[in-house]
Amino acid sequence: MMMMMMMMIQRPSMLLEKGVYWASEHPAIVGFRWSHSATWASTWSFLITSISLYIASALVLHLTLTLFRRRRPVPLGPIPAIHSLAMALLSALIFLGLLLSSAAEIRDTRWFWRRRTTPLQWLLCFPLGTRPTGRVFFWSYLFYLSRFLHLLRTFFAILRRRDLTFFRLFNQSILLCMSFLWLEFSQSFQVVAILCTTFLYCVVYGYRFWIGIGLRSACFAFVVNCQIVVLGCNLVCHIGVLLLHFNKGGCNGIGAWVFNSVFNAAILLFILDFYVKVHFKKRDLKEI
Repeated sequence: MMMMMMMMIQRPSMLLEKGVYWASEHPAIVGFRWSHSATWASTWSFLITSISLYIASALVLHLTLTLFRRRRPVPLGPIPAIHSLAMALLSALIFLGLLLSSAAEIRDTRWFWRRRTTPLQWLLCFPLGTRPTGRVFFWSYLFYLSRFLHLLRTFFAILRRRDLTFFRLFNQSILLCMSFLWLEFSQSFQVVAILCTTFLYCVVYGYRFWIGIGLRSACFAFVVNCQIVVLGCNLVCHIGVLLLHFNKGGCNGIGAWVFNSVFNAAILLFILDFYVKVHFKKRDLKEI
């Protein structure tokens, strides 16, 4: 009886150790290296071609349905719900993997940090000369690849006969480009950005799966509110990166960070504009 109890106690700890190993200590993760010659989808030509094909395909599909005057949504069955579930699980995997890998990197490299450097400062501001290798960048690479799966939502929206907006194409293209730049320039702040984004995707895609299988939806703009909260947190973190850059001798990949900041601000303005329009539209309808 005691042996059985000991085995039951040890089994969860063994599973936890295996999970930590596969998430942060596996040789493929520890030895990861972002390279144009050895890493798939790592070249500028691939990025530009992918974005161009995405925009062209979306426009062609939209124009085709418009020319054939198909007003009814194309039945997609359970495909959108399955996609949402897959994205929620993948985002949860990246979140946990990156969290454990960040803890392992802090543990292994803290001995040569400069004085007064804290884990939070490392998360926001990589030291100058940081190369895109190791645990953190493995999960950043997986996040970059997952962005291609996010593009499918545009085609789902077109087939459902929803408006193909400039913001949708702009948002998806820029997010794909930014995740590429994180790896290409070893950009500071990407760890926090990926953790926040994947946590958001867990919640949002879990919610989309929930309503995709026919369960009740929220009585407010759930997805938009989640996006505003995360973008607001990112804005605060961007200010922290800027302060650390000038006070700590520089952060790695600051040029890519400037690009990231500008387009994050643009996306936040787009979402706030949409939120305000929806809010006032609902208020006007109530007054009528």
